[in-house]
Amino acid sequence: MLAEEIIEGRRLSLDEALTLAANETAASLFALADFLRRRFCGNRADLCSIMNAKSGKCPEDCAFCAQSAHYQNAVTDSYDRIDADAAVAMAKANQAAGVSRFSLVTAGRELSEGQLAHCLAIFERLGKEVSLSLCASMGFLTPGKAAQLYAAGVRRYHCNLETSREFFPRICTSHRWEDKIATLAVARDAGLELCSGGIIGMGESRRDRLSLAIALREAGVQSIPVNILNPIPGTPLAEVPPLPREEIVLTIAMFRILVPEAAIRTAGGRSLLGEAQEDCFRAGAGGAIVGNYLTTPGRDIASDRAMFVRLGFSL
Repeated sequence: MLAEEIIEGRRLSLDEALTLAANETAASLFALADFLRRRFCGNRADLCSIMNAKSGKCPEDCAFCAQSAHYQNAVTDSYDRIDADAAVAMAKANQAAGVSRFSLVTAGRELSEGQLAHCLAIFERLGKEVSLSLCASMGFLTPGKAAQLYAAGVRRYHCNLETSREFFPRICTSHRWEDKIATLAVARDAGLELCSGGIIGMGESRRDRLSLAIALREAGVQSIPVNILNPIPGTPLAEVPPLPREEIVLTIAMFRILVPEAAIRTAGGRSLLGEAQEDCFRAGAGGAIVGNYLTTPGRDIASDRAMFVRLGFSL
């Protein structure tokens, strides 16, 4: 039985995963993924939230992102740094709402020393004033910056691979997929856990999506946020047709089957599914990024908590 083989350590190759996804019924794949989620991760919903700590004017040309300076017609807020009191207030509100993990996210290729110092001071305050696990998503890292983040109390670093190595040049030309892999390695070497996922529905193939999952597994990623493209006017992907709901849920299930021990979490764009997003949590997802996202609104945390309770998760 495949479930027992996976529990005992078997990990599917890309070709095996493509064959499985093509030949098994959706219902059987969803049941397998749900079984593996409960076996590897338990039944507790893993909730985290993010705060945009530096927004807009990004020099990178990621085709999905309203924060890129390349897309002048995309409307988004722009600021160089978040107020420390505002960050602490948001973290406290999220903790009170039952969130267990909080991340500061910054636009741009990497932080300057001054910008990093500002964020480090916020992390140090958060370590004293909340009991949340702290994460950071601040572009490319050097070993020195990674060490400073760890010393300030950060324990997990986020850097999305976004898509497969092969499809990546279609969505970004200002940096390489390999640059992201290198930053994950720097973070890991500094003792940080890894959070990395991607965006589905950008025009990539199923092979690209499953290739991404395997790359994340090979990188040793512990937390995988799966975003669904929310086409933003003014960006190059504004007119990309949406993935069918069935393919979205199938992707979630295959990510769980391919990386069974990771925290598979729904992220940006899940609200596009409406109540149908609940199917993701019956098919392998075990958590979510809750609240608002970087440039798009999410759903209120109370509604998400009620959803997880309804689905039989503990909080």
